[in-house]
Amino acid sequence: MRPIRRDDQGPAVAEIRSILVSLDLLEPAPGADFFDPTTEHAVRAFQQCRGLSIDGRVGAETWRALDAARWRLGDRSLYHSVPDPLVGEDVRALQERLLEMGYDVGRADGIYGGRTAHAVTQFQREVGLTADGSCGPYTMHAIRRLGRKVVGGRPQWLREVDAFRQSGPNLVGKTILVDPGHGGPDRGVVVAEGELRWSEADLAYDLAARLEGRLAAAGMRVHLTRGPMTDQALSDPERTRFANEIGADLLISIHVDGHANPAAEGVATYHYGTGNGVTSTVGERLAGLVQREIVVRTGLHDCRVHAKSWELLRLTRMPAVRVDVGYLTSAGDRRRLIQPAFRDQVAEALVAAVQRMYYPVELDVPTGSIDVRTLRAVVDVPATA
Repeated sequence: MRPIRRDDQGPAVAEIRSILVSLDLLEPAPGADFFDPTTEHAVRAFQQCRGLSIDGRVGAETWRALDAARWRLGDRSLYHSVPDPLVGEDVRALQERLLEMGYDVGRADGIYGGRTAHAVTQFQREVGLTADGSCGPYTMHAIRRLGRKVVGGRPQWLREVDAFRQSGPNLVGKTILVDPGHGGPDRGVVVAEGELRWSEADLAYDLAARLEGRLAAAGMRVHLTRGPMTDQALSDPERTRFANEIGADLLISIHVDGHANPAAEGVATYHYGTGNGVTSTVGERLAGLVQREIVVRTGLHDCRVHAKSWELLRLTRMPAVRVDVGYLTSAGDRRRLIQPAFRDQVAEALVAAVQRMYYPVELDVPTGSIDVRTLRAVVDVPATA
């Protein structure tokens, strides 16, 4: 969909304003269907509290978040629907409540899928209700009556950390999805410099290809979400489905940033998290390792690690991060990004971060100390013995 922005007008704007009013982010104005500065401010506030990109425009992802936000827990009966599951803030609130009581719903993604229905069925069976996996008035009443069963941390993140620890430190046999951003007609950030033209899509793919070769040499099964030349870019939900279908252990999405201010520069890394403190513990650790390795090995300005609830980070069932490697609109960053040797440094930094993810925290090594060639040799020696 074309993003809805300031000065747009029509029924879609009226619906957006209605949802923002229901969330107490906008004052009611009967008959208003104009995207004025006040509406833009309310959209920005919504995006900020939901961990979305704060641009004041209603694109596809912001619209889906607004549409989900219209539901509150108890407003409707919830049930497992195939192939179009129920989606909404009420589903997410139910999942959070079940997690606090010790039931395994996976990640609280706001989608009433099979895992959520199974957790509801288990809860109903334990409290003596009809175990049908649907959440109606009687189930809601029982859930509200009961307190937390689990203390000492969010159980889903504890499960995630434990699964990672048990998988062992070796990269051999593990599966990673590398996602070069954009593609097809979507070129992302594009900068012309004389007769040369640099695009985010091309640089992201080149970085992904370099990373693919190094991770494969270290023994990992590596998948890319796209090739160098594609007719159409995958949407984030499509990339997410692909990651879940192949059962990836990790996902790294690679982008290059851009800004109207040419002074903007540096690298930033993002993991799943929301404004209310919900975060992916393992994803946050991976994001921190990626950020530190790139900063130390390349000298790019440190724009730090941030929590976001982008669909690519929220809907994946494995730890996922997105890294924005420099600003193509910055003369300094661009000068480095177009150098193959620099892109090699970034790829090696990402390999080192992935390897450190699988080390137990107590056996971690200093940032910048892993020699990627050593990882390659560990795999090669048995093969030639």
